[in-house]
Amino acid sequence: MELKDKVALVTGASSGIGAATAKKLAAAGVKVGLAARRLDRLRALADEIREAGGEALAIEMDVTDQGAVERGVKVLADRFGTIDIVFANAGLMPISDIASLKVDEWHRMVDVNVKGLFNTVAAVLPILQQKKSGHIVTTSSIAGRKTFPGLGVYCATKHAVAAFTDILRMEVAPKYNIRVTCVQPGAVESELFEHITDANYRQQMEALKEQMTFLKAEDIGDSIVHVLRAPARVDLAEVFIMPTSQPW
Repeated sequence: MELKDKVALVTGASSGIGAATAKKLAAAGVKVGLAARRLDRLRALADEIREAGGEALAIEMDVTDQGAVERGVKVLADRFGTIDIVFANAGLMPISDIASLKVDEWHRMVDVNVKGLFNTVAAVLPILQQKKSGHIVTTSSIAGRKTFPGLGVYCATKHAVAAFTDILRMEVAPKYNIRVTCVQPGAVESELFEHITDANYRQQMEALKEQMTFLKAEDIGDSIVHVLRAPARVDLAEVFIMPTSQPW
């Protein structure tokens, strides 16, 4: 599948997997809408992409705000004429035991990881339906396949992402020719650990870096470009990406 001059929306684009994937897409000739809350970082990334010869638009967007998502999608579609690719990637991972009752963190994870995905898909899907083409990629996790102590709510949100994505594929792929892929990474170097307020779990997560070689955000970006370039008849429904040294 030729990616040059396609238009992509990337949420969670201010850092980590989102930023790395946006750069990979731009290098492949995709016009990229960079969406997140931190507009200063988005503008810096857009400048970097333009300096490398790509096209990018910074879009301030809080995925938990349905109106903000709808406005951002309209800005991108108006700027480049359409949207072909959606990478719904925004997410949080504050780890703690359920008994710690960090309820505010629970709700924030549900709002960003789950409702943010819903808002993004709802805003973009009508464009893809009208075109009868496109590709939606979501970010789940190994935590969307397995469960781990301390990740009770995070696992719940990522299982929800995986389930929603697969059902979306069943419904829109045959009817509207829209491909849908759920990316499920293992341990990746990113800012996710910075969301952890529980000191014990923060220490455990940092210690993991001494035990295994984490994936780079760029590895996920490369995988997504590969998925998007698959022949039109091929829908890579799930992509499970693990560090070679991660045993679980």
